[in-house]
Amino acid sequence: MSLKLAITLGKIIMFEQLKEDIDATLDPLLQRAVTKSGAGFKIVLGGDDIDYSMNFQLYLQTKMLNPYYPPELSAQCTIVNFIVTEQGLEEQLLADVVNKEKAELEQERQQLVKNQNDYQVQLSRLEEELLNVLQEAVPETILENVALIEKLDETKTTTNVIE
Repeated sequence: MSLKLAITLGKIIMFEQLKEDIDATLDPLLQRAVTKSGAGFKIVLGGDDIDYSMNFQLYLQTKMLNPYYPPELSAQCTIVNFIVTEQGLEEQLLADVVNKEKAELEQERQQLVKNQNDYQVQLSRLEEELLNVLQEAVPETILENVALIEKLDETKTTTNVIE
């Protein structure tokens, strides 16, 4: 099926194994340069006015590990990275096996991961609060600032507990 026919009929088109350079003739599609024409829509593609169906979808796929696309393209498209690493697959497989054999261990692991994430959020919040208190502190009286000393103490205690 040709690209023009797919656009007119509202079909899905996928270009596979793209490189970093994308053909300039696709720019009107990427920019969604659609104009209203009577009861329908039109798009200029390759110098031709063609009917445009709002059901048309374009997918661009690459197998490059770390492609670089210009910011203009990134702003026009939604880029999804589906790269799978060997380590990620191993972790998923191990989690499935452990879940089958000993479900309580997998639940405990998930809880530990959740706790670790919560701790990271808590440390970030404490760091931000500490920086705010430091920013508001007067340099001449920094050693006498009770709120600052208490915030430092709280941050140190929480950090030790988390570790």
